[in-house]
Amino acid sequence: MARRSLLDEELAAVTETGLYKSREAFLTDAVNTFLAARPDLRETVACHLYEKGVFSLGRAAEWSGLSVEEIKQSLHEKGVVRQSSSDLAEIEEQARRSAEAAGRSAR
Repeated sequence: MARRSLLDEELAAVTETGLYKSREAFLTDAVNTFLAARPDLRETVACHLYEKGVFSLGRAAEWSGLSVEEIKQSLHEKGVVRQSSSDLAEIEEQARRSAEAAGRSAR
């Protein structure tokens, strides 16, 4: 019979204590805590997810905690070619957020 690794034992112990409902819940919390402590890693992951098409530009900026202009700069520095958004809803949402940030309401 194969012996479980120490990491598997530790993850099992976390759920066995009842502090987390599942291994996934604990891992989600652990990753979020780690990414909060490492904004550089969060930025890099956001750029990678944008490059893969998982995140839109706005979502990458929001998830990374950067402004849209900052994430654009980060993408450029990492050599990631930005794709034009053809999704009208996303463009309208970006326009609404920009207007709110400028203290105006979008019509």
